[in-house]
Amino acid sequence: MRVLNVGGNSKAIPIPPHYAGWDHLLLDIDPRGNPDVLADARELTALPAAQFDAVYCSHNLEHYYVHDARRVLQGFFHVLTDDGFAEVRVPDINGLLKHLVDTGRDIDDVIYVSPAGPITAHDMIYGWSVEIERSGQDFFAHKAGFTPKSLHRKLRAAGFSSIVMGSVPGAFELFAFAFKQAPRPDQLSLLGVPPHAV
Repeated sequence: MRVLNVGGNSKAIPIPPHYAGWDHLLLDIDPRGNPDVLADARELTALPAAQFDAVYCSHNLEHYYVHDARRVLQGFFHVLTDDGFAEVRVPDINGLLKHLVDTGRDIDDVIYVSPAGPITAHDMIYGWSVEIERSGQDFFAHKAGFTPKSLHRKLRAAGFSSIVMGSVPGAFELFAFAFKQAPRPDQLSLLGVPPHAV
C-alpha cells in the first residue's frame, strides 16, 4: 500500500498511525524537508495516474487560492487508484468564528498552543505568521478557508463519490475521507469510520 503525503513538510512530522507499514512518499514544494517528490501540488496531474492507495493532506489545502485548491483536489483524484481515498485536514473556519463570537476573543488572541508554539486566530485564518516571517516564503500563507459544506462541495466537484466529514472537538480542525468509489469495509475499519457514516 502506498500513501502520498501532500505538503507534509518533512517525514520527521508523523502521519496518522493507520498508515503504519505503508510506503510513505512525501510531496512538497519546499526542498528543505527533503521530499521524495519536489513539486507544486497544483501540478499533480503531471504525475503518473493511479499510483497511490491514499493521499494524506494535513493543513496544506488552505495554502492555495480557492480555484487552485480545486486543481489540487483534482490532482488527488488523478494519482489515486480506482479504489483509493484522500484524507484531508484543514482549519475549521466555522468553529473558529463561532468560538471568537461566543468568547469575545480577538483575532490576535492565542487560541491554542501547538508543539511549535502559540497559535492565534489570525494564524489560523491567514497562516502561521512566525513561519511566514522566518522563512520569507509566502507559500506558508493561507489563501482559502473551508467549512464542512465548502470542503464537501470541493471534493465532490473533484470527482469523489463518497465523502465522510467530521471535526476534531476543541482543535478547530475539519477532516474528510473522500473515496473515488464506494469504500470497502476494510478501508472504513482502517479509518475508524462506521459503515452508517458513508
